[in-house]
Amino acid sequence: MPNDWWRNAVIYQVYPRSFADADGDGMGDLPGITGRLPVLAELGVDAVWLSPFYPSPQRDAGYDVADYRSVDPRFGDLGDADKLIAEAHNLGLRFIVDLVPNHTSSEHAWFQAALTAAPGSPERERYIFRDGKGPDGAEPPNSWTSVFGGSAWERTPDGQWYLHLFDVTQPDLNWSNPGVREEFVSILRFWLDRGVDGFRVDVAHGLVKEETLADWTTPSAILGGLEPVGPPPPMWDQEGVHEIYREWRRVLDEYPGGRILVAEAWVQPAERLARYVRPDEMHQAFNFEYLDAPWSAAALRKVIETTLAANDAVGATTTWVLSNHDVVRHATRLGFPVGTARMPGIGAGDPQPDTGLGLRRARAATLQMLALPGSAYLYQGEELGLPEHTTMPDDVRQDPAWHRSGHAERGRDGCRVPIPWEADAPSYGFGPTDASWLPQPAVWAEYALDRQQGVRGSTWELYRSALRLRREHGLGSGGAPAWQDAPDDVLAFRSGDVLVLTNFGADPVPLPAGARVLLTSEPLDAEGRVPVDVTVWAAL
Repeated sequence: MPNDWWRNAVIYQVYPRSFADADGDGMGDLPGITGRLPVLAELGVDAVWLSPFYPSPQRDAGYDVADYRSVDPRFGDLGDADKLIAEAHNLGLRFIVDLVPNHTSSEHAWFQAALTAAPGSPERERYIFRDGKGPDGAEPPNSWTSVFGGSAWERTPDGQWYLHLFDVTQPDLNWSNPGVREEFVSILRFWLDRGVDGFRVDVAHGLVKEETLADWTTPSAILGGLEPVGPPPPMWDQEGVHEIYREWRRVLDEYPGGRILVAEAWVQPAERLARYVRPDEMHQAFNFEYLDAPWSAAALRKVIETTLAANDAVGATTTWVLSNHDVVRHATRLGFPVGTARMPGIGAGDPQPDTGLGLRRARAATLQMLALPGSAYLYQGEELGLPEHTTMPDDVRQDPAWHRSGHAERGRDGCRVPIPWEADAPSYGFGPTDASWLPQPAVWAEYALDRQQGVRGSTWELYRSALRLRREHGLGSGGAPAWQDAPDDVLAFRSGDVLVLTNFGADPVPLPAGARVLLTSEPLDAEGRVPVDVTVWAAL
């Protein structure tokens, strides 16, 4: 396999709690994932990215790590991880794991030692402890807020405060401490030695804080990104993060086979995000500006052009994404009126999407994305057309965002519901019992894999055909799209010998004379025209 495989790879995100449950306890696990890997190979993806599976109290669904070198017993053990990695490789799939370096769990041995150590001790220097303000230190050290709501500081019994940009159980590490840097290089080597092909780096833009911890009064938003103009806030996108990733890149380059680093960095503008993927730093960075773009030909073309130009300037590929475990699924987002702001979760009492419209647009959006040059990420279940669970009872929600926001934000549970494999099986085939850590809606039956495999026009078959044609025509490998003349509400470009056309307008549009249709997100009309909210791939 080539070392630059990642430049045009399609990578499938597995959220371990919700993919497949082998033992029937209602929680997904590593043996369950291993058993379902052949389906992903059949789908045609190139790699799997596994969200956190490490020992954790699960206050933030595993993004609160207590031990970076082991497996949470809920999911299995290290032997199960080795079998999963080996089976992926046997099937020709690369295997990427999540790494969470901005913070640990408060149950991590380092933080427990810090709590019992004195202020100023080496144990506390691994985290960001500070004295409070005011005559008795009873006020937080600064005005920073947690992205999950409330203050970003928590006071300890001895009177000091520690920083947590996320949940109170997720204390931020001090990346100016050499011991922290050494530890994570060791963690990288531990998993590289076990055969992983790379790391998706959580909150990659957050590791380094501005030295003075200056006040910042703008509230943090959950995955809201950064303002595209002006200096970055003192807790995000600081210059020092790049030194860390240069060191990590040197480590990965020691290993054969093209091991990669992928940045989850909510950074704007595109030119600033591209700094994370310079030749001696990371290989990829998620294109959240594309994910956030409204359903509009002009808006999407602007994002595509801007991000391709920024990444081309540093010799990097662009990485496209429409859904993940942190945002409302795109089959639901696109069911709202164009221009609706991205929602931090949807509940039964909130405005509901047009489900049919959302799926129609989601299928069109996916065909457009998979034709763009670069790499693409898929989130488990989108190949089934899964919508968000928008009517989940509030009393079963587990996302800390729901609780820390004082129930103002529904949080991310709606996109994390265990996925359906078999329409008539217990828990829709998620596991051998009816147990499911989040409730599955009754509509899951109609989206189940066994209702879609071999069914012409199903979303599963659309994805499978798209991935096959993408490979056959080299759609991810070309240069910048060759834009075609089209009406304002149509986005049309050529990638090699393939025309990609998406109709955002109100009326059907004709294809060029001689175009041979390869794939459509929905059927053409009786006159062979492209209907509204449809993408077509056609050979020219």
